[in-house]
Amino acid sequence: MCDVKYCISETAWCPGCGDLNIIECLKAALEQTGKKPHEVLVVGGIGQAAKTPQYINTNGFCGLHGRSLPPAVAAKIVNKDLTVVVNTGDGDSYGEGGNHFLHNIRRNVDITHFVHDNQIYGLTKGQASPTTGVGHITGIQTAGSMNEPMNPLLVALALGAGFVARAFSGDREHLTSIMVEAIKYKGYALVDILQPCVSFNKINTFQWYSKRVYKIEDGYDATDRLKAMERSMEWGDRIPIGILYKNEKQTFTEKFDFLNGDKPLIDKTTPVDKIKGYLKDFI
Repeated sequence: MCDVKYCISETAWCPGCGDLNIIECLKAALEQTGKKPHEVLVVGGIGQAAKTPQYINTNGFCGLHGRSLPPAVAAKIVNKDLTVVVNTGDGDSYGEGGNHFLHNIRRNVDITHFVHDNQIYGLTKGQASPTTGVGHITGIQTAGSMNEPMNPLLVALALGAGFVARAFSGDREHLTSIMVEAIKYKGYALVDILQPCVSFNKINTFQWYSKRVYKIEDGYDATDRLKAMERSMEWGDRIPIGILYKNEKQTFTEKFDFLNGDKPLIDKTTPVDKIKGYLKDFI
């Protein structure tokens, strides 16, 4: 049974897919933040994880492959009162959407970016994604993936992201708490969510993750960027989950007076004469 406020129809995800836990945690997180469905926009690109906007009762937008961040950022810029949450996969975010990932960290628009990271392309039948490990054999990489896997947390930290975290879809209570903190954070927030793909990734399974993930200890200084970088590079027998780094920064909207007024841009009016002046340029 789902909560009435964020109730969704039956999904097309495989039984056991990590996406199922992630969407339940997202609903719970939105409830805890007190957000109402009409106050939230959930954005996706293309992929299994990117179907999330279709399965939750909020405003939703599905962009092109790798293009989830541009519409999410645009929506937030014109309506600063809207809570904007991006839910999409490792291929969509770090592969096709790699440049948007890099440069929207630099902009620091106040959006929350949840990446469902199953280390594989699940919708298009199991090719290696940017986070797939070296040697991982797929139907396309028959000799194993030859590329070094991308470390999205390290990249985000190097570019100056103010909120960087990792979570595991198998720990719903912990994941929900991380989501709540990310949504509340004022600025761009990245949460890389480790999840199994039961159909196409037989290596990084629920059991594989469960044996390796550990929660970052109490007393950890999440304001220390270099420490966060060190933790982001832990991978293998032990994988830390939790908030690696959190630091308040000036947001994109705060940098511009015309965006930072009492009203969001979408509610402001533009004189007709000014619009006519712009239109003359196209005649």
